Amino acid sequence: MPSKGKSGGRSVSVRDVPPHDFISAYARYLKKSGNVELPKWVDIVKTSHAKELPPQDPDWFFTRCASLARKVYLDDGRHTGIGKYKKVYGSKKRRGSQPNKFVSGSGSIIRACLKQLAKLKVVDKDPKGGRKITSTGQRDLDRIAAQIHTKLRSRIA
Repeated sequence: MPSKGKSGGRSVSVRDVPPHDFISAYARYLKKSGNVELPKWVDIVKTSHAKELPPQDPDWFFTRCASLARKVYLDDGRHTGIGKYKKVYGSKKRRGSQPNKFVSGSGSIIRACLKQLAKLKVVDKDPKGGRKITSTGQRDLDRIAAQIHTKLRSRIA
């Protein structure tokens, strides 16, 4: 039976809130907590071989970590590794007069984000391969999702 919380009688998970709202809220939480160490290359790196410029948002690393935590949460039990997330964060490369071509995202950034999330005990390596969400990570992500859910419900009412 679902636990009764502030959300009107049932528990709220990450699936119940809009992705953009959750990612921005969790990124703010990661930045405010101060537990995420930024790599020294964070201000000069491109997020993909296809990109022409580095990200314009100074807090893009926190946003990528939050997005990756959400992806691991939603893919739980599917044994997803860095290769899958490289495809998720890939994009089309503009090649001038030639047709565009898909290029995968940076594995180094994904690895650095997963290491930071593992340090926070949000994700862990799965013995069967890939990454999985931990119980503490699931609890934290669901708590933030519940806060967003109540905020959205109060806007509607």
